[in-house]
Amino acid sequence: MSERSGKDIWRWEAGQPPVRGRDSVAAEEPLEIRIDGRPVSVTMRTPGCDRELAVGFLLSEGLIVRSDDVVAVEPALHREDCNVVNVRLAPAVRVDFDQLTRHVFASSSCGLCGKATIEAVHRQFPALDTDVVVNAVQLQALPAQLRAAQPTFDATGGLHAAAIFDLGGAPLVVREDIGRHNAVDKVLGYGLLNGLLPFDRHILMVSGRASFEILQKALAGRVPIIAAVSAPSTLAVEFAERSRQTLVAFLRESRMNVYAGRERIAFD
Repeated sequence: MSERSGKDIWRWEAGQPPVRGRDSVAAEEPLEIRIDGRPVSVTMRTPGCDRELAVGFLLSEGLIVRSDDVVAVEPALHREDCNVVNVRLAPAVRVDFDQLTRHVFASSSCGLCGKATIEAVHRQFPALDTDVVVNAVQLQALPAQLRAAQPTFDATGGLHAAAIFDLGGAPLVVREDIGRHNAVDKVLGYGLLNGLLPFDRHILMVSGRASFEILQKALAGRVPIIAAVSAPSTLAVEFAERSRQTLVAFLRESRMNVYAGRERIAFD
């Protein structure tokens, strides 16, 4: 499966006749995630890094917490081109399927809503308690680094990206996807599969807006600082405050807005 495909189009510019051409379009296909053969979610995603996406989703749903919980992540029927991933869990892992927030189907732009969900999330993931600090100048450099690591966006203009940076501003992992939440699941899944969690001394940078679900996923990975190129939602800000997370948005060039956790940003 490819992250993009070529499509025949007509290009038109004012004052010129339309001409035939080809354009790269971001791929969007369903991925069914199973646990020990039982379907738990279908999400629309950009193919690629499906193993990371599956385990990152299960981590952010609170169904797994460490790499030892996962025995194997495999395509159903052992077909490499199959849009089904089965996660086999260790026998000791007990799964509460009723706690899933995304049942059956999730679109590439879906999110969560409702303040009641904050209490449900905090029952799985307690608020953070960390005194890490990052320099504002280092934060300013992150959007450009993230943008430079988006080859499929360069070709299609249609993908979001998420990245984990260390406190010095060095990128650890960058992933693209047509869904914001999928990109975050992929970087969290990378961390889990490689034994790097918790990300409690790291920064999550996202290319779009900061939604409630992005903050929830960051909390599952124990990420204390979340930075976004675009706007936050009101529920995301409330969640960050109650989770003791630092939320930075509109992080562009020489400016940023800090909506929560100001104490972790050094402006000198």
